[in-house]
Amino acid sequence: MVVHTIEVNNIRLYAFHGCLPEEGEIGGEYSVDVKLITDFTKATETDDLSDTVDYVLINRIVVEEMAVRSKLIEEVGQRIVNRIKKEATGIKTLVVKIIKHTPPINGDVSNVAIIIEETLV
Repeated sequence: MVVHTIEVNNIRLYAFHGCLPEEGEIGGEYSVDVKLITDFTKATETDDLSDTVDYVLINRIVVEEMAVRSKLIEEVGQRIVNRIKKEATGIKTLVVKIIKHTPPINGDVSNVAIIIEETLV
């Protein structure tokens, strides 16, 4: 069995998510990783972008959804998952990870993250 994986990693963004009012005004640094399990056998034969998942589409969805303010990155992550499922085809498993760098919490924490993994087939 062959497993085909496409990853779009470390999409770096500045966004305004968080429960604190200051987070909506000041913002913070985020990074997003997207992992897709798919079958790009046809693309290996045709060398045609339409036979695989377009990385540009994935990046665009992440950038657009991260630009919409939310209190919780959990909600943003689910929006990203929902759009990818709607706009991309041939995905068997989808994993989205959002990392919030230097979160405003008491303690020495470099980041917090959420991961959503969905099997679509």
